Amino acid sequence: VGHSYGGAVVTEAGNDDKVAGLVYVAAFQPDTGETPLALTKKMPPATTAIKATTDGHLYIDPANFHQDFAADLPAAVAGFMAVSQVMPAAQSFGVPITHAAWRTKPSWAVVATADRAINPDLERFMTQRAGSKTVEINSSHVAYMSHPAEVAKLIEQAAAQSSKE
Repeated sequence: VGHSYGGAVVTEAGNDDKVAGLVYVAAFQPDTGETPLALTKKMPPATTAIKATTDGHLYIDPANFHQDFAADLPAAVAGFMAVSQVMPAAQSFGVPITHAAWRTKPSWAVVATADRAINPDLERFMTQRAGSKTVEINSSHVAYMSHPAEVAKLIEQAAAQSSKE
């Protein structure tokens, strides 16, 4: 299961023989040779609050975090998330996928229709291209927090169906 940039991670890591299926939650789902950065340039997100540090990491400006990342969570929760966010290396968004696991393994996906961090139309494009069994949830980027039951249901379905394939 991968969320956000974690979708690129599971797209590559999912090639392991022990992986039976992939689940993407408001996530990048790049194809072989693609990068999350290139995908973002095709269909930019609504947010302009993604900033770079001087040492090459990315973060979401805390002033915009609630509205652009976690709008459907309480302000106090989003505030805590804003000050405790993990900053990924900017260069990781430019690393191309060597082999997209979804090409050979079944996949499921959540499209967060109110996502401002990844364009929902980009999420739809990626899930349709991959043939992922997809559910759309009226959610911000953190659908796993604001709609945990729906996300867990999809993960459980993926686990059950992957073990049969």
